[in-house]
Amino acid sequence: MMKFQSASRRSGFYTDSGPRRVSRKGAGHSREYRQHTLCREQTTGCLFISAIFHDQFDADGWIVGRVTMCEMAKGTERKIENAPKLPRQAHVGARNGRKLAIGIDPSGRAHYGKDNVGGDHVVAVLGEQVSDAYLAELREDGVSYIFAGPRGDDLPHAMEEIAALFSVKTLLLEGGGGINGAFLKRGLIDEFSTLIRPAVDGVAGSQCIVDYDGPEGDRPGAGQSLRLTHCDTLEGGMVWLRHAVERAPD
Repeated sequence: MMKFQSASRRSGFYTDSGPRRVSRKGAGHSREYRQHTLCREQTTGCLFISAIFHDQFDADGWIVGRVTMCEMAKGTERKIENAPKLPRQAHVGARNGRKLAIGIDPSGRAHYGKDNVGGDHVVAVLGEQVSDAYLAELREDGVSYIFAGPRGDDLPHAMEEIAALFSVKTLLLEGGGGINGAFLKRGLIDEFSTLIRPAVDGVAGSQCIVDYDGPEGDRPGAGQSLRLTHCDTLEGGMVWLRHAVERAPD
């Protein structure tokens, strides 16, 4: 079983279909609290918060969407001549005991140049329509990859495969809001972990913690409810809230 810190399909800490997913987001003034790897490039305080999260959750890795992963990956696209025809099957690189950096990238737009982001082994979650040249590039870089169906949107299957291939139990779902919304819609989040910083920016149109883009009237959180499990006050007046995601009462 695998746990997700963001939220999950059953109450409690574990799901039957894959790892526990915890959605970890910061609210308030700064965007640097959204991803732990980005935090490493920011302030000492942010590094402190990052360490708290990962120590508390004992996570096996983290998940971000395509936009965030493209910001974090440092590689450039390479032209692979005469790329071999490759089966649309999972490819596992040399993890060597490292945590996982999982990018949901259906169209294969992220380029890595190496097998890790911030020291964590990269796993690309792809759609089956990606080119053979892109798969060859990932293999050259030592990146692992799996397929989430033809369009790359079968997230439950992807999480099951990651759990089976890498024996992970807890993953941190670290946004952005779009990928958080996709996981919530599919009932794949076990817990929300939220930092509230005492600051106001007043910027209109800022992305929400969950920013689901679906048909009008669709409610991605339908049938799910939140139960407060922890409320801690941190240095500087920050508040850390943790909510378990449970089945909503009928």
